[in-house]
Amino acid sequence: VAPDRVTVSTVLNVPASGTVTASLHPFTVKLGLLRSSVVVCNTLLDAYCKHGLLAAGMRVFQEMPHRDSVTYNAMMMGCSKEGLHREALGLFTDMRRAGLDASQFTFSSMLTVATGMGDLHLGRQVHGLVARATSVHNVFVKNSLLDFYSKCDCLAEMEKLFDEMPERDNVSYNVMISGYAWNRCASRALRLFREMQILCFDRQALPYASLLSVAGSLPHIGIGKQIHAQLVLLGLSSEDLAGNALIDMYSKCGMLDAAKTNFLNKNDKTGVSWTAMITGYVQNGQLEEALRLFCDMRRAGLSPDRATFSSIIKASSSLAMIGLGRQLHSYTIRSGHISSVFSGSALLDMYAKCGCLDEALQTFDEMPERNSISWNAVISAYAHYGQAKNAIKVFEGMLHYGFKPDSVTFLSVLSACSHNGLAEECMKYFELMEDEYGISPWKGHYACVIDTLGRVGRFDKVQKMLSVMPFEDDPIIWSSILHSCRIHGNQDLARVAAEKLFSMGSTDATPYVILSNIYAKAGKWEDAARVKKIMRNRGLRKESGYSWVEVKQKIYSFSSNDQTNPMISEMKEELERLYKEMDKQGYKPDTSCALHQVDDDLKLESLKYHSERLAIAFALINTPLGRPIRVMKNLSACLDCHAAIKMMSKIVNRDIIVRDSSRFHHFKDGVCSCGDYW
Repeated sequence: VAPDRVTVSTVLNVPASGTVTASLHPFTVKLGLLRSSVVVCNTLLDAYCKHGLLAAGMRVFQEMPHRDSVTYNAMMMGCSKEGLHREALGLFTDMRRAGLDASQFTFSSMLTVATGMGDLHLGRQVHGLVARATSVHNVFVKNSLLDFYSKCDCLAEMEKLFDEMPERDNVSYNVMISGYAWNRCASRALRLFREMQILCFDRQALPYASLLSVAGSLPHIGIGKQIHAQLVLLGLSSEDLAGNALIDMYSKCGMLDAAKTNFLNKNDKTGVSWTAMITGYVQNGQLEEALRLFCDMRRAGLSPDRATFSSIIKASSSLAMIGLGRQLHSYTIRSGHISSVFSGSALLDMYAKCGCLDEALQTFDEMPERNSISWNAVISAYAHYGQAKNAIKVFEGMLHYGFKPDSVTFLSVLSACSHNGLAEECMKYFELMEDEYGISPWKGHYACVIDTLGRVGRFDKVQKMLSVMPFEDDPIIWSSILHSCRIHGNQDLARVAAEKLFSMGSTDATPYVILSNIYAKAGKWEDAARVKKIMRNRGLRKESGYSWVEVKQKIYSFSSNDQTNPMISEMKEELERLYKEMDKQGYKPDTSCALHQVDDDLKLESLKYHSERLAIAFALINTPLGRPIRVMKNLSACLDCHAAIKMMSKIVNRDIIVRDSSRFHHFKDGVCSCGDYW
């Protein structure tokens, strides 16, 4: 009995692999159904698109003698699913020209495209079309609009649409709560969650994962444990989505043992589960554990996805292991994830943090697709290299290409202005953020402005900014003020800032050290000793300074005047050789950087073997001539080391890149990229 179009369409609709769909294709041709039945063509095209075989689907589309709205919808959904947003937009335009009516699926696909492109204008145009189309005023399309506004951070429009919806379902509430969770609006998310419980929605379908995300982002372990308890009562705690959300929540709340327990208790560990645990280790600074788990994941036969690569690349950037980062770059290419905007952005960030700005910029230039995260990463890279003008230029380019800046974008731009002391530009972009884009400043934005004003000595404006800031001041802001006082020798305000920090119960010894150093630099040794005594009485210790350098994919660490390295004699000889040459070229050590009440000879001796100088000497001995040297340091470099490394770069004719606790210094031919301002 010869199958007809109904039979073939039914078989094509059976969930199967792409191979099965491809094997049925010639059968439909043989029966002559591709020429005679648009229904069979649509079903075949849809099957190809659902299995990710977009090229095959496009061939069917192009060979069809007749097309209807279902044809275009299937093709548009396939393109939007694969991230081919401009192709989907072109199909929508062709569909409109053909006079075909748009359906709920058309609008849903277009809203997915608008979200993927970050095109708020396009999404609003689609909303206008939905409002005029009388046949699609249903909850499905309204939920798609809610999702679009949510993912574009348009909370006001999302809330207005939700309030006006005559009908809401479980998806409506889930989208709203997810949007609030993403934008850290914890109270609104919890209010809607309670409303869902009062309205007696199915408890099995409540957005527990989104609430766990809220608990993790706050972080608020109390809320997280309450949601966990509900999941246990409902028997849902081991389900994939909830189980992964629990791992993520406990990791963000700093409870890695609980996260690991939930990970180990999962019977079926998916790639998402492994990625959640790897990300947890990265977030909590356990980078070696993250790398070890990544290797275990590969041994378990699971393929890393773009999120896994993003996390593990972040681990290599935090460790500043450029060799490992380049290996991961190669692995990303082999795995087919190099075209992912997430992997590309992570690689860009990795190269920037490892002191390879040129490779970071090359990665950005080669990205086939960019989003706001990519642009933010470039702006942030320039900011950390003290290149504010380039950061601002990239920001303008981001606007030119239609990308909407977000809070993170402005934070990077303000940070760049701060690193270069561009007070006017800093205030300009701070005001632009709220006036032009309606973005309410975070405490971090205020901290950047205060830091910039302090760095240029505008302490009157610092006081004014503190008075109008709608947040409680915190240790970060007062630490910034204290650092500015160190630059300008403002002892009176330094004392106020230090007292503020002491009263906040901070366990960080840094403010004590800075205040003591300010007094020492001014020759007030008794005051310096008094501050150090208070620090000791409170059981606080100054963080030891150390530097590290990667040679042949191995990390070597050094502390000041380190005697433990077996090559210490050769390193000191190399430094002495450099000092003789530097002396000929007029180098004079700045003994004010040796903040101890000792004679000048001892001060000079203490400066000679600071940790970054030992790291540079080790790299000079163990790397080929001409190769750039990249040194990482946990504290800020002192003025004398900065001056010394400038001269070293000229003498050895090498680029020397030093990353300290706040930024990068690129030394080349006796000049630093920071312009001697940091």
